[in-house]
Amino acid sequence: MLRVLIADDHAIMRKGIKQLLTLTDDIHVAAEAANGQQVLDWLKREQFDLLLLDLTMPDTNGVELIEKIHHQNSRLPILVLSMHEEAQIAIMAMQAGASGYLTKDSDPTQLPAAIRKVADGGRCIDAKLAMKVTFDEPVSELDAAKPVSNKPLSERELEIMKLLAKGDSLKDIADLLAIERGTVSTYKTRIMRKMGFRNNAELMRYAVKQGW
Repeated sequence: MLRVLIADDHAIMRKGIKQLLTLTDDIHVAAEAANGQQVLDWLKREQFDLLLLDLTMPDTNGVELIEKIHHQNSRLPILVLSMHEEAQIAIMAMQAGASGYLTKDSDPTQLPAAIRKVADGGRCIDAKLAMKVTFDEPVSELDAAKPVSNKPLSERELEIMKLLAKGDSLKDIADLLAIERGTVSTYKTRIMRKMGFRNNAELMRYAVKQGW
């Protein structure tokens, strides 16, 4: 019996997943978490065969949480179940240590099979993203530039990169996110360095190829 820890801040989502998995004979939801700290607390107390993780939870950077868990217990398989359908987010999750990535609008019948595959040491990815993401080359040829850093973008950095790609100014982004203009400038510098962009034009080309 596979013991699964579900992490999602929406109780109705956790309940739905549990109901789906009760239809199987070999998968058991052993515990639930509503935020990143609860995930870490459970992992300190018990052993699980797989973590089913939502990337977007309160006070939690999903990618950084994956990195932390993977660093502490690289043997724990992590399957992401996320509302995000962007290839870049899937890439970041896989780079951070996840072994699988499904979107929440996937066919529910795919979930048990994905859990079994990832728990058995395999990898899987949502069919909609499979054409954009490869496991051997985490940042694919669809990218306008290859990252020069092994550290993936944080969710905030990705958010700001998308706003920059839309043509928003640093001031516009600062006002929208209620942060200082200098903070946005710092984020932009990090983004350009991590993604290997030499100028705004390369950032824009990347955004176009991603369909943003």
